[in-house]
Amino acid sequence: MPLRLLRSTTLHLLVAILSGALLGALNPPLAVEMKPLSDGFIRVIGWLMPFMMFLLIASGVAGLRLGQRGLAARLLVYFQAMALLSLSLACVIAGLMQPGSHAASEASWLPNSLDRLRASSTTLSWTGIGATLADALMHNPVLQIMLAGLLTGAWIAHARGDTRADALRLLLERIVEQLFRCLRLILRFAPLAAFGAIAFTIGKFGLGSALPLLKFVAVMYLACGAFVLLVLAPIARASGTSLCSLVLHLKDDLLLVTFTGSSVAALPGLIEKMQGLGCERQLSRLVLTTGYTFNLAGSNIYLITAVLFLAQMSGIDLTAANWMTLLLISMVTCLGSTSMAGSAFFTLIATLNLFHMVPVESVGLLLGVERLMKCRVLTNVLGNCVACLAIARWQNTSRVDSAPTAIHGEAPQD
Repeated sequence: MPLRLLRSTTLHLLVAILSGALLGALNPPLAVEMKPLSDGFIRVIGWLMPFMMFLLIASGVAGLRLGQRGLAARLLVYFQAMALLSLSLACVIAGLMQPGSHAASEASWLPNSLDRLRASSTTLSWTGIGATLADALMHNPVLQIMLAGLLTGAWIAHARGDTRADALRLLLERIVEQLFRCLRLILRFAPLAAFGAIAFTIGKFGLGSALPLLKFVAVMYLACGAFVLLVLAPIARASGTSLCSLVLHLKDDLLLVTFTGSSVAALPGLIEKMQGLGCERQLSRLVLTTGYTFNLAGSNIYLITAVLFLAQMSGIDLTAANWMTLLLISMVTCLGSTSMAGSAFFTLIATLNLFHMVPVESVGLLLGVERLMKCRVLTNVLGNCVACLAIARWQNTSRVDSAPTAIHGEAPQD
């Protein structure tokens, strides 16, 4: 038991955070020198980002086996509606709560570029949103690669049955499996990066600079709770099941997700539980497996809340046009999220690379609270279970007995 405890990633992060805070309080000059540890971690992820986003989106779309056009359309409409609702709700709550606003006068992540960022934030107008997105498409390789992945996956899914297309789909799944292993290896260095980020922040700005992180965590839980109560609860009720009954029905699986951090570990049990609620088995497998890539409301809430938190921490005032641009960009980048550990963090970096308003380097600070985001994975799992009920009710389960199973490979841990 002690040996297993020593191998816990959560314990490693906790020790790293406490050590970084202690170094920042006792020896600020040395703590400031720890910043490259965080910057290097973010830079490595940035190098892998285009390749990773292409593979995740291409394999996710290629893995869809939708034999019925009506079911495909309903899945697309439902998933996009949930993405828009979760992102919009996060915008409202993070905008009202202002988790990073009190630190803006004390912290400046990139002093030399912050003035330029502030100046650029005032030049956009409502008429400039389209031009901003077009500029991102024309000059940002990340978005171009994401769109290429979407088109590649759509072609493979459309050509299913063709020998070359099936071989390419299997190759993509094998590469994604190896990519997951690579990313899990990179994530082992997260405690070191968290140590560097916390040490630098406290060493440069004092112990008071850590308080906004706690507020960020509280706002995340508030936003996820609001989404569950205001969005998922009415949908569950309209689908014939109360949210409380659904939670009680899934309590064992939700506890498994909470204590293991793995949403995939609960997937077999969730399929059986949803079948017990009247959802046809094949439909449950289809919605849950595709939802693990395209219906991650908790990850979407984290994405917007984190971007706005970092903007407030950096003292950057976003205009209405900036907010709309962020929302539209996030609708695209959230397609690259999966149930993989750290996927939401990677998607956040991709979003900042496209948004150009918040310094990417500032994201390292969030590594210190990454393991506290249990609300994110629970919202993802609960959202996909509600999706099963909603799609089954919308599709009329009695007519989807032959709905084929989505084969997207086995996703890694959340």
